[in-house]
Amino acid sequence: MQVNPYLLYNGNCEEAFNYYVRALGGKVDMMARYQGSPAADHVPPEWASKVMHAQLSIDGEVLMAADAPPGTAKPPAGFAVSLQVEDPAKADRVFAALADGGEITMPIDKTFWARRFGMCVDRFGIPWMINCE
Repeated sequence: MQVNPYLLYNGNCEEAFNYYVRALGGKVDMMARYQGSPAADHVPPEWASKVMHAQLSIDGEVLMAADAPPGTAKPPAGFAVSLQVEDPAKADRVFAALADGGEITMPIDKTFWARRFGMCVDRFGIPWMINCE
């Protein structure tokens, strides 16, 4: 069994995934649009170019997402996407990139369990935890 986070955005999924490619070194594996799909009839015409499903690979792991149909997206709550990073310098870089334009909820620093740990909410509203044991 494989567990993958599935994130829902309010119309900025493509922008977020393109940012994660730069910030995390990921690669967009697929980005399907509402237009031309059976779901096109369930969104307004101006939503046709929005993302119905996307997949991003980061170091062999997969993050999936979509633009939720208008009026259905809610701010994320009760979870964080957790990244396990082996190198403290890389943990600092990843944290800084994700926190840029967002909100730091716990500055990255040494903790009793990790060489580096920090929490932030990125500019797209997604909560992240960066851990370097």
